[in-house]
Parts: sequence; C-alpha cells; structure tokens
Amino acid sequence: MERVKQADPAPPPAGGVLWSVAGDVRSLLMLPAALTMQVAHPAIGAGVDEHSVFRTDPWGRGERSLRSVQLWVYGGEEAAREGRRLRELHRTIRGTDAHGRRYHALTPAYYSWVHATGFPVYRHGLRLLARPLTGAQERQLYAEWLQVGRVLGIHDRDMPQTVEEFWPYYRKVLAEELEATVVVRELLDTDLPVPAPDRGPLPVRLALRLLWPLLRRPFLRLRAFLTAGFMPPDAREAVGLEWTDAQERTLRRLCRVLRAVVPVLPERLRYLPLAREARKAARRAKR
Repeated sequence: MERVKQADPAPPPAGGVLWSVAGDVRSLLMLPAALTMQVAHPAIGAGVDEHSVFRTDPWGRGERSLRSVQLWVYGGEEAAREGRRLRELHRTIRGTDAHGRRYHALTPAYYSWVHATGFPVYRHGLRLLARPLTGAQERQLYAEWLQVGRVLGIHDRDMPQTVEEFWPYYRKVLAEELEATVVVRELLDTDLPVPAPDRGPLPVRLALRLLWPLLRRPFLRLRAFLTAGFMPPDAREAVGLEWTDAQERTLRRLCRVLRAVVPVLPERLRYLPLAREARKAARRAKR
C-alpha cells in the first residue's frame, strides 16, 4: 500500500500571541537569555562548543539564527522547510560532553530543550517589556509554541502538551541538568575578543570597525546584563548567574522606557523585516 504523505505542519496562526511578539524589535532583547539557557545544558553546550562558529563568526551566526526564528512564525510554507533544514544541519552533530557522556544534537530530550526555552523567556520578557499574559494568553502562547515545535520536527510525545505539564518538566531540567558550561561562561564574559560587527551598510561597518576597540567592552557588558536580566529568575539561579537589586532596578527603568516608546513607533521600526512583510501580506489577504 502506498504511504500517504503527511502535510507539513503549519506555523502559528496570524494574529496570535507569537504573531505579535516574535517579530517585535523588543524580542531581540530576549534572545540571548534563551540561547544561554540552551547552552547551559551540558549536551547542548558541548555541541555548540565543538561544532558552532559562534566564536569565529558571531555576527553571521546571530543573523542566521534570528532569520530562522522568524521563519518559524512568519515563514508560511517556508517554515516547515526551515524546520527540515535545521534537522538536517544537526544530524551530524555528536560528541562527548564535559561529563564524558555521549550526545547527539537530535536526541529528543536535547532538541526539545532547545525549543522549550523560548516559552519561559517570552513569558518572563513580556512581563517586563509589555504586560503580563493573562491565563488564557499564556495557554495560547504555549499552544502556539508547541506548533513551532512541530514545525521543527519535534514529536508531541517529546513535548509537554499543556502548561500544567510544562512547569514540572522545566523545573526538573533546571534542578538536574543546567550548569555554567564553558559556552555559558564565554557568552557572559565581558572581556572576550569578539570581532567587530560585519553586517549592515558599509559606512556603518567601517565606523564600527574603527570604534570597536572602545565599544567592545561596553557591548559585552550590555549583552551580559540583558542575558541575565531577561532570563527567568529560577533559570538564572540554576545556572548560577549573579543578579543584584540595583541591576533589577536598572532593568525595570529600561523596560518602562521601552514599554512607552516601542508601541508608538511606525510599523517599519517596530517590527523586524520578515514580520513586517508577513503582517502586510496578512492585511492584503483580508481585503
């Protein structure tokens, strides 16, 4: 009997919680926290340490990662293709972690944790940068994040299927798995030899290259501050990141400004390019 080909999983729906959040420029502030939570898992940290180009091409890797995340939500038919591309990219990533344990990037427990980090980071970040989610919105966000997991090729059996099931799973990973891996320490290092940005218009790149010796350390301090600040407090504690009351006050002042300014920006400044185009296409489709 001929096997019927299953349809590709669709991305989250237009007009949903992720549709509003993932493409907002404020989401950029949350990404370092999610990435750091991912690599705080020893297996994932080892994979990134041994196979990623984050040291030699940090700006290119960041640009590619951001585009990938945007495609999961706003890519339409391209979302599933991006999910397949990522799985194929990770198929050969394997090795031994710092504890001598063998890992493979597509082991369900590891691949699912990479995906899972987005939900608590979005939830925490929205409390600071927008407003806390209602119970209904939180459930909707989680349902949409499950759909993103399906786009990435994660089976339902490998993901908690409700918010109520998610939190015990999440707390178990925090308590039993996460640690300050080599990659976590590098991402929070404020004296790392990071190369000057090599993306953007030529005049901007040239100016940044010239000024980078002065800007590098302030940039790294800001990155470390945002990483710890937008990480949920329980995850921050599990990884062993320091966070003071003074830092919390500074973060909240910054977020108050962003809550006031970003919503009144024109769409071309408020939303990232893929999100902006998807929003335009959705409006045209309604006419």
